[in-house]
Amino acid sequence: MLYQFHELWRAGMAPLTYWAEAGAKMYSAPGSWLAAMPEASRVAAGCELLYRIGKDYEKPEFGIHAVEVDGQQCPVVEKEVLSRPFCRLLRFKRYTDDAGNLRELKDDPTVLVVAPLSGHHATLLRDTVRTLLRDHKVYVTDWVDARMVPGAEGTFSLDDYVRYIEDFIRHIGAKDLHVMSVCQPTVPVLAAVSLMAARGEPTPRSMVMMGGPIDTRKSPTAVNDLATQKPLWWFEQNVIQVVPANYPGRGRSVYPGFLQHAGFMAMNPERHFLSHWDFYQDLVKGDLEDAAAHRRFYDEYNAVLDMPARYYLDTVRIVFQEHLLPRGLWDVGGERVRPGAIGSGKGGGTALLTIEGELDDISGAGQTRAAHQLCTGIDAADRKHLTVKGAGHYGIFSGRRWREQVYPQVRDFIAAHHD
Repeated sequence: MLYQFHELWRAGMAPLTYWAEAGAKMYSAPGSWLAAMPEASRVAAGCELLYRIGKDYEKPEFGIHAVEVDGQQCPVVEKEVLSRPFCRLLRFKRYTDDAGNLRELKDDPTVLVVAPLSGHHATLLRDTVRTLLRDHKVYVTDWVDARMVPGAEGTFSLDDYVRYIEDFIRHIGAKDLHVMSVCQPTVPVLAAVSLMAARGEPTPRSMVMMGGPIDTRKSPTAVNDLATQKPLWWFEQNVIQVVPANYPGRGRSVYPGFLQHAGFMAMNPERHFLSHWDFYQDLVKGDLEDAAAHRRFYDEYNAVLDMPARYYLDTVRIVFQEHLLPRGLWDVGGERVRPGAIGSGKGGGTALLTIEGELDDISGAGQTRAAHQLCTGIDAADRKHLTVKGAGHYGIFSGRRWREQVYPQVRDFIAAHHD
């Protein structure tokens, strides 16, 4: 009943959040007589803080409408090119009227960015996508909130995830494709490419794997410890809930987004408390730039989705508890996952780049790099590893370090294995 109680609490909070939003505007709007009252800035700041703590956060938009390519602004249109019950395949298509520029855009490598299905929406990779668009044609997996998927669509497992990736690779065309997986999807992406290689199907030109749990026995983090210290039935009984009747997915078993969000906040409660206090102080002082930065971050951070229960429990068991991939014991639909079947990047095979953050507290050092030990069929010359100094988990795919340190090496690696 926890999900139902959460919905009741949310409904009960709605009038208060509406009042707080109105109060924030009334006490801060130019020309409002209330804004001229003593301590009006503190009242407005308190109201907005209350509003943001209590409001419901919807899925953000990617909001990528243009990108600079070779010094020219190119419009970008977001298009849905393939739809599955639990995922949409999006393409961010660049346009230009310049004939020379158009030829260059058409010759750019194609990259499929596989976003994590681990609580946040694919928009968490907005900076990743925007940066890649400078030099690449970009596709992204946009996972659907499980509570919005009607029960008639059935369940969704980790095996289904792997099949989705295979379908997306085939739809785009593996011949000139490069696949980038960020965090959780490194495991199903490696499985999908391994299975395709074992069947003799064309595979992508390269795989770029960033901060993922390929082998969580290496440098286990607090996230890994939680998964191993509790038996699988504990997760099933304590975090799996049933979607209430007011959603299309009513009756579906899920790991709710609100529980995931509580876990995210519990990992660094002091940091989040101080961040909100600083936001309040910025509003009081009139520091609108820092306040806007806070809003942008938490609009994304607080927007979470429900994960299908079967997929979540599969991931806990297969990836974190039994380590079936690195042990060579994982079967998907009756087929054994053998990363050694993936051939070299030369002659149409697949190259491998792994990236880790030095200070990553989610995927520890060596967990992503372990892919090199598994992909024995890829020549050493077609494999590369990068450890980003001073970077945490998010820093390897978002922010200044991503744009200035990581991306140039990703771009060059893809270019080297494209022709």
